[in-house]
Amino acid sequence: MPNVCTICPRRCGAARSTGAKGYCGETGEIRVTRAMPHMWEEPVISGDKGSGAVFFSGCNLHCVYCQNKAISDGGTGKIISIDRLKEIFLELQAKNVYNINLVTPTHYAYEIKEAVAKARKEGLHIPIVYNSGGYESVDTVKDLKDTVDIWMPDMKYISPETAKKYSNAPDYFDRAAEAISEMVRQVKGKGGTVIKEVNPGTDSNTDEGSTVRIMERGVIVRHMLLPGYVPESKRVLRYLHETFGNDIYISIMSQYTPMPHILEGDRYPELKIKVTKEEYDRLVDFAIRIGIENAFIQEGDVAKDSFIPAFNSEGV
Repeated sequence: MPNVCTICPRRCGAARSTGAKGYCGETGEIRVTRAMPHMWEEPVISGDKGSGAVFFSGCNLHCVYCQNKAISDGGTGKIISIDRLKEIFLELQAKNVYNINLVTPTHYAYEIKEAVAKARKEGLHIPIVYNSGGYESVDTVKDLKDTVDIWMPDMKYISPETAKKYSNAPDYFDRAAEAISEMVRQVKGKGGTVIKEVNPGTDSNTDEGSTVRIMERGVIVRHMLLPGYVPESKRVLRYLHETFGNDIYISIMSQYTPMPHILEGDRYPELKIKVTKEEYDRLVDFAIRIGIENAFIQEGDVAKDSFIPAFNSEGV
């Protein structure tokens, strides 16, 4: 880690390596809140056996509506060493997960890079997923080119005003667009997206004789619709499709859940409701109309806090 932190676009300059907390809410000590197989990602990530999700404490965005606010504010979870992180990766692989899924990893990018390198020397062979809010420095993304196999960033906003209001990051779109461009460039340079048909085996709940499609390399860009923000979401989807076409998959999410800190406050009344089915259908119809083919959509009522895992240091 640099003496002063410049890992993300905040470039807050905190001396995290000496114990100061950055904008992310964390020092240079690795803090993990949960490490377990996770079934609630996109089908090509979780499959039938789960994704090996490692949830890191802290975040460089602090979105006001965050569903993982319990950990994103920093300071929760268990402090571990790089060697312990390496062991967690190997323990998850032994549970037959399809990948190692690094959730909110940005501020620990260099520690993760070292842990992955060590784990690979000891037999780690499944893909590494970088699951982030999309607010990334291009230099950091470049530094991770030999570490990450699957990039899974958000593209939250296109409007500086919306990004400022909800994430205090008016430059969010510019930085996310640059980062995603570099992610796509890396994947194309390695031969492009790879999704394989996998035989799930005898320990799976999948019907006998069927296969599971699992991504081994690629880019999935997530976009979560906020209530009342269909026009902005359409702009995001149009940008992603016109810029990257079929070089990426787009995950169109309806799962926005009003959390207690939103429901109990008065600052963001527009966020106190769920996304309606009509809003989400309008957005999906738009995606189809403009020609988006590589997409994941959500069905049914997924806007529930029961989909948020318990951040109790399990598996850490």
